[in-house]
Amino acid sequence: MQTASGSGLPRDDGLQGRVALITGGASGIGRATAVAFARAGVRTVIGHYPGDPHDATSAIAAVEKAGGECIAVPLDVRESSQVDEFAQAAIDRYGRLDIVVAAAGIARRSPLEEMVDSLWNDTIDVDLTGVMRTFRSGAARMTGPGAMVAISSIAGGIYGWSSHAHYAAAKAGVLGLCRALALELSDRGVRVNAVIPGLIETPQTLDGANSLGRDNLARAGAVIPVGHVGVADDVARVIRFLSSDDSGYITGQQIVVDGGLTARRAD
Repeated sequence: MQTASGSGLPRDDGLQGRVALITGGASGIGRATAVAFARAGVRTVIGHYPGDPHDATSAIAAVEKAGGECIAVPLDVRESSQVDEFAQAAIDRYGRLDIVVAAAGIARRSPLEEMVDSLWNDTIDVDLTGVMRTFRSGAARMTGPGAMVAISSIAGGIYGWSSHAHYAAAKAGVLGLCRALALELSDRGVRVNAVIPGLIETPQTLDGANSLGRDNLARAGAVIPVGHVGVADDVARVIRFLSSDDSGYITGQQIVVDGGLTARRAD
């Protein structure tokens, strides 16, 4: 049980008994968020892309090890009907929906001169429109106050990223989407925020063909003020905070989780 620091009394952040949807829940930040929620007493429905190499059963095992309850639903966020079925699974299984986390995303390296329409459209469809579909389906099933959190990136959210214009455009768009929905859903008591991860070790960033790769990611730690790259749980704990009553006066905002990278003065 969580306790208030120094008081010995239980700390109630309002998460116990709530139910959350998490897209991209089989790996990376999505999986870490499901585990972080489990520690707080939140039951989760995770979406996993069937073509993804990561095993959703491993994520479920990690949640159960943390004392939580979780089910996995096959999900392609490019398909509205699948997103609707995914959101409905929370109602069918747990009878409620309180939290929606949009963590599904793809990154594919492509210089502008090689950028074909299909690659651009697919990235936008997953990384931006997929967030909208997830929030739309979730909002339709949330009967009371709640929270929505989307994953942006310092690539697009703050910086540019060479050979990733489609990814950066999508991640920048996520911020505008969250601001607009924070206003639109405020009268229902639904808060909407975004998290902007910095250099975080995940399967995506370890992909040397489409992202930094292990060696470049390790070297990047030297320029991060805290002295190392982040891990998925660093971001997951912020998502948990933004989903809790402890952040009840925060909506329409973006929280950067980067170990001080974007605050660092260039030498």
